[in-house]
Amino acid sequence: MIDTDKERPGFIKAFLEKPTEPEGLPDSPHEVLASMGNYVASVGPLLEALKADAESATSKHDMGGDIVPHFVEQGTCGFYDFVDNDVPGSTDRDRNYWRDVGTMDSYYDAHMDLIAVQPVFNVYNHEWPLHQGLITEPPAKFIHSEEGRLGHAADSIVSPGVIVSGATVTGSVLSPGVRLHSWSTVSDSVLLDDVVINRHAQVHRAILDKNVIIEEGARVGIDRVSDLERGFTVTESGITVVPKGTVVTA
Repeated sequence: MIDTDKERPGFIKAFLEKPTEPEGLPDSPHEVLASMGNYVASVGPLLEALKADAESATSKHDMGGDIVPHFVEQGTCGFYDFVDNDVPGSTDRDRNYWRDVGTMDSYYDAHMDLIAVQPVFNVYNHEWPLHQGLITEPPAKFIHSEEGRLGHAADSIVSPGVIVSGATVTGSVLSPGVRLHSWSTVSDSVLLDDVVINRHAQVHRAILDKNVIIEEGARVGIDRVSDLERGFTVTESGITVVPKGTVVTA
């Protein structure tokens, strides 16, 4: 939490680690400023602070616990209020969007925010584009249109390089290079890069890390007990998490 300096607006008086009774803001006593963990520093002073911290026997060598308080003590640490962040092209719905993705459930929820009809996590604002690395993947492709074997996706985000081959996708986020084979289903899930879902496999309410392979007929997120027995993490809300490179058999 950030205790603001009443005498110097915009500067931090104290940087408090999870206080039980923090002091409220001058203009809103029931609210406080919380650090989002984004820091901007001048290179020279930061290097000096890191060097001194490395030589300290009592430091925990933590950015929020040691380095930021160091600058606060020097009186050189200011803050930026996210409420004042006026993004061109934003709306009242998405202007102040923020999530702490410190848990698997909140990480999953952030992906679900992307696929809403009117997304609160809006990446379609052309006045404030989301810049990313060079994408060399081909466009996404949907193949097969016969009865019972229709390659399609609804209420989902499908990245470049994805091939949906006779599979059904609903309410999901598919990262680059994902391959979905015939008669497989993926629902309410997040698939990271180069995941392969083979024929007749089922994935529901799951996060599959990169290069996971779901073999023919295998199921993830359908049976909680089975997922736990296989060593997968299942969150409190029921999201099954499969680690990178895992091969899931039927």
